[in-house]
Amino acid sequence: MASEHVSDPRPAPAPNDGRGKRQAFDKSQSAPRSGSVGLVLLVALLLIAAAGGLIYIGPAYAETYILIMLAVLGTFGVFALFALASGIMRLSSREQSNPLIKQVVDYGFDGIVVTDQAGRVFYANATYLDLTGAATADDVRPIERVFMGDPDVSEAIYRLLKAAREGRRLQEEVRIAAGTPGEAARWLRLRVRPLGEGRRDSRLAVWSIADVTRERERHENVFQELQHAIDYLDHAPAGFFSVDAKGAIVYLNATLATWLDQDLAQIGVGARAGSLTLNDIVAGEGAALLTTLNAAPGEVRTEVLDLDLKTRTGRPVPVRLFHKVAYGADGTPGVSRTLVLNRGKDGGKDAQRDAEVRFMRFFQNTPMAIATVDKTARVARSNARFAASFEGMIGDNRSILSVVNERDRGTLEAAIKLAAGGQGDIPPVEAQLAGSSERWASFFVSAVDDKDGDGEAAIVYALETTAQRTLENKVYQQQKMESVGQLAGGIAHDFNNVLSAIMMATDFLLNAHKPTDPSFQDIIQIKQNANRAAALVRQLLAFSRKQTLRPQVLDLGEVLGDLGMLLKRLIGEKVTFGGVKHGRDLWPVKADLSQFEQVVVNLAVNARDAMPDGGVLSISTSNVPAAECGKFNHKGMPAADYVLVEVSDTGTGIPQDIIDKIFEPFFSTKEVGKGTGLGLSTVYGIVKQTGGYVYVDSQPGRTTFRIFLPRHVPGVEEKTAAVTAPSIAPALDATKTAAEGLAKQAASQASADLTGQGTILLVEDEEGLRALNARGLSSRGYTVLVAGNGVEALEVFEGEGPVDLVVSDVVMPEMDGPTLLRELRSRNPNVKFIFVSGYAEEAFAKNLPSDQQYNFLAKPFTLKQLVAEVKRTLSGGE
Repeated sequence: MASEHVSDPRPAPAPNDGRGKRQAFDKSQSAPRSGSVGLVLLVALLLIAAAGGLIYIGPAYAETYILIMLAVLGTFGVFALFALASGIMRLSSREQSNPLIKQVVDYGFDGIVVTDQAGRVFYANATYLDLTGAATADDVRPIERVFMGDPDVSEAIYRLLKAAREGRRLQEEVRIAAGTPGEAARWLRLRVRPLGEGRRDSRLAVWSIADVTRERERHENVFQELQHAIDYLDHAPAGFFSVDAKGAIVYLNATLATWLDQDLAQIGVGARAGSLTLNDIVAGEGAALLTTLNAAPGEVRTEVLDLDLKTRTGRPVPVRLFHKVAYGADGTPGVSRTLVLNRGKDGGKDAQRDAEVRFMRFFQNTPMAIATVDKTARVARSNARFAASFEGMIGDNRSILSVVNERDRGTLEAAIKLAAGGQGDIPPVEAQLAGSSERWASFFVSAVDDKDGDGEAAIVYALETTAQRTLENKVYQQQKMESVGQLAGGIAHDFNNVLSAIMMATDFLLNAHKPTDPSFQDIIQIKQNANRAAALVRQLLAFSRKQTLRPQVLDLGEVLGDLGMLLKRLIGEKVTFGGVKHGRDLWPVKADLSQFEQVVVNLAVNARDAMPDGGVLSISTSNVPAAECGKFNHKGMPAADYVLVEVSDTGTGIPQDIIDKIFEPFFSTKEVGKGTGLGLSTVYGIVKQTGGYVYVDSQPGRTTFRIFLPRHVPGVEEKTAAVTAPSIAPALDATKTAAEGLAKQAASQASADLTGQGTILLVEDEEGLRALNARGLSSRGYTVLVAGNGVEALEVFEGEGPVDLVVSDVVMPEMDGPTLLRELRSRNPNVKFIFVSGYAEEAFAKNLPSDQQYNFLAKPFTLKQLVAEVKRTLSGGE
């Protein structure tokens, strides 16, 4: 402000406004007029220079020099006159405008002072002098010195000074304590702002000070009146509450809090942790009636509702609500104002009111959604369950048809028209609900007698059946899988007997023919196809969960690491193997090593076939504690500690319409001849038999199979003697060292002595297979006694002398294998036993005492496998 003032020698008159006779202090009035003095000095210097030049050149050129100088001075004079005229005009304009501005500023209602950053005062108006008690211009002090030493004001002054130094605007209100006894305290509003922002004088700050004591008193009076109104509302004979759009209670009067036994300290503004919500005070699903009102933007909606509130302990309180909500221009509901009348007081004295309360309680709390509709299917009234289930699906037209899928709307509409025409016994309508998620409901429509003339034509009762349908589908799917599993298991048993005979016969033929014989290759072909059939049977048994497992404690990180080379070979060159991402400190699991490897191999092959143009196959492992199971949202998997194996590919994905069928046996999307349809069903069976769970998540470009295997907690014996099983994967490595190792291993097995001595009782109900097995054992030096069932075996055992080993089938007529074992052990506890069966060992082991010792050989088996198991058992390998 100092740089913009032009000096005015005339003192401004001080108006008699009750502020005293003090004059404004303006330091800029004493500033010299530097522009005029500079002009005079410049002219004087030019004249002196001209005189010096005249003396120097002498009289010869004086005349010419004088003419030149006169021309220069004339030109300068024109410019000086122009500049002087402009200055006079500008000065005249300021002289005319400044007196009015000074009068306004000098005697304004707010005190104003202009200071620099050093605290020097450049201007202070009369109001500032009055407010700060400055008697003369010498007493003018900046704001910070006026309130120096006042601890109640010092922090505010510090913030204002900081804002002034940073060129910011700031406002503070401070309380000034009374200076003398009997004097009231004052409230002052202090402001600061930079002067001339963006200019050189922005170092100056304009301070203003105003007495706002009366304004504060008015505010306090309004607050006290409001507090009195709240106190009255709190103790009114009726309840009041307000709820925001998010369902948080923002106000609850003391009367209602007493009815509901609620703590008023829980109520806060906004739905934050610890605040009371609508669901905390409304019983059942009644809250949906208050939060799903249908109103146009800008409308104020009032609803009268009879429902139950609830106390903190859950006891219902029947009330009538007058619920008022104002909607904004965008349709957003504002904070409600709700009057609550307690209809439970003086219960029993008014029979009609008690009947109304009982009916409304039944109507609002029934688990069935109920709504009345007119002839056009427009909803007129509804209960709480209907509001909670369907209000979000009803459009602006309020039609109940909008809650069902477009495919089923015609059926529901026809039922409503029949009811509107007075027809009874309308069949229920099973309809899929609208929306992206698959939900179902049963709609029961009945006619209504519209005596009130409000247009109601029918009552619609809706019962959601989504959970029931899901359970039915799950049970149906489980029954189907069990049926197929039983069928597969039965077929597998019969096939195993046939395959055992074929494989045993081919072994005899191969022993009888030399490789140079013309029929040798044909025999080899028969054996290879028999082995393929045996593999298919094992897959069927895996799906039916009836195969024999040899579980052992595994470190899945090591197992998957060993499988890496095999997986690279399986997926081919187009597909990139992303490796195995191992989780840290992976928990142990207990599973059959070869079967788990089969699971991973099947998933890898399935992923390869889903990426014909190439892609990435990746595997990862991690621990899943019981507390984290919920985040996967997998149905049927209980919370427990699991080890998770994820096999992911970037293939085409699995269509959603068939994703529920992929684990079914013989289901395949591949071309005929390119798949058996047993790969994923085998995965499912092995994982389930191991006690785990398998799920799939698929979308175009990303498919992930998740296998959850239960964490194994070692017992005392396992902690003292850990067992590490070898993996089959290294045997499939094609490196030279591995090939040489396999060759040596095969040679040693071929040269192993499989002959022996001893008496063997062979029990088999299949005559052809019995003869072949007996022939094979006899060829290796054993004495073989045969029986067709358990009863015959007992007779042979007792009549033919001592028996060293019994090789028995499990499922036989008259007496099965486990019964035979108990009978023979009762006669000779030391007799050794080998069970052979096409069923899994677990299928009959549960029928044996836990202390019984025996060995098991799964069908089909070769002659070499049979004699090897016999020799191992006789030598003490049981």
